[in-house]
Amino acid sequence: MTASTTSQPQPASQPQPASQPQPALQLQPAPQPAPHPQPAPHPQTAPHSPSLRHNHDFLKFWSGETVSLFGTQVTTLALPLTAVTTFHATAGQVGLLRFLQLVPYLLLALLFGALVDRMRRRRVMLVANAARMLLIGLIPLLSATGHLTLVLLLTLATAIGVFSVLYDVSWMAFVPTVVRDPRHLLEANQKTGLTSSTADVAGPGVAGAVISALTAPTALAVDAFSYLVSLVTLLWIRTPEPRPEPRPAAKPDRPTIPTDVRDGLHFVFTHRILRPLALIAPFSNFILVSVWTMFLLYATRDRALSPAQIGLIFSVSSLGGLLGAALTRRVLAKHRFGHVYAISSAAMFAGPILIPLAVGPQALRLAVFTAAFFISYLGLGVVNIVAISVRQIATPAPLMGRMTAAFRTLLFGGGALGGLAGGLLAGALGARTALTAIGVASLLMLIPVALSPVSRLREQSEAAA
Repeated sequence: MTASTTSQPQPASQPQPASQPQPALQLQPAPQPAPHPQPAPHPQTAPHSPSLRHNHDFLKFWSGETVSLFGTQVTTLALPLTAVTTFHATAGQVGLLRFLQLVPYLLLALLFGALVDRMRRRRVMLVANAARMLLIGLIPLLSATGHLTLVLLLTLATAIGVFSVLYDVSWMAFVPTVVRDPRHLLEANQKTGLTSSTADVAGPGVAGAVISALTAPTALAVDAFSYLVSLVTLLWIRTPEPRPEPRPAAKPDRPTIPTDVRDGLHFVFTHRILRPLALIAPFSNFILVSVWTMFLLYATRDRALSPAQIGLIFSVSSLGGLLGAALTRRVLAKHRFGHVYAISSAAMFAGPILIPLAVGPQALRLAVFTAAFFISYLGLGVVNIVAISVRQIATPAPLMGRMTAAFRTLLFGGGALGGLAGGLLAGALGARTALTAIGVASLLMLIPVALSPVSRLREQSEAAA
């Protein structure tokens, strides 16, 4: 699912400071892959209509995604609460649970991206959602029968993470197929981004109410049902998906899957538009997640804020992501594509420096903290939609899964390292000093954004040139 702005930053889709920028990937020297065809309008392109309101298959996909995203909010909260309330898990064990949910992105995203490009994506999405429905549904069943253990919960969390990776690298590659008309990709990404931001804002409250009413393990049945809804809507889609292009037979000294992975990375890191996005992505997620981690320590220990005050800061600031997603198309209709990307990126990277600068009465500090996250999430809400649209326009259909996997690996890797670095820096320097250092580093990211060819695009279609 796309990066989003939540009370806890989720991996973004863009240069992401985020479901996480990691060290630049090192590419091994390899024979030059055969040139890839330039993106062309999808063979199923239908007559142009003014909006996706008339694309019934996209509306089916979008409605299923919406239900699933709200269900996911329940799992995000209920899984750690199950560990805490049922097994009295320690902070380290809760951290391990979160790590096991995310580590499959680092280990499997590139492999799954290569595999997905060999298959019809909708079938892969059906398998992934069916598996997640069954795995999540097992937790309340095992809990009710007294067979659930902490080790089993950690194992199930890892398995759920594996199928989440499989779905994530598939659905972004599937959107251009169901949209059909490339001119509607921006609208499609805005709609999915808006849904994600809405779930981030309203989802935690809904999840909390469900968990309070049903208990944490039982509440997971709600998410299992949401995946059933998503399965039905995917089965309901009638847009034919083209058969993947046949692969040449593998040579004994060149295994096909590693070659496909390498070709995908080569495409991303040699493309004039995708390369700068890929290089910025891990650093953006690294910054956002490290800031979030250090702010929790700063707010609770240095500023003595209550959990209710911290929750209010994140709830109000998450509205920035919702507003950004809602306004993206309107802003792009009036301004150059590259300028919108550059200004929204500037907002995303400028927000963190405000946090350590907040002084004065507590009410004023709370307002500045909220404004800092609001500004960052507002920029992130726009950047996510713009970046995903550019990536889809620039990438030929046969490489879509591998391109998506490369970006997911960079984003989640950056976010994972950001969380670790945030805790270490806050412990070594003090939370406020560490926030200042990261805030300055965040401002320095404005330099590569300004130099990026993405900032010079007049229209998104130029990304395919």
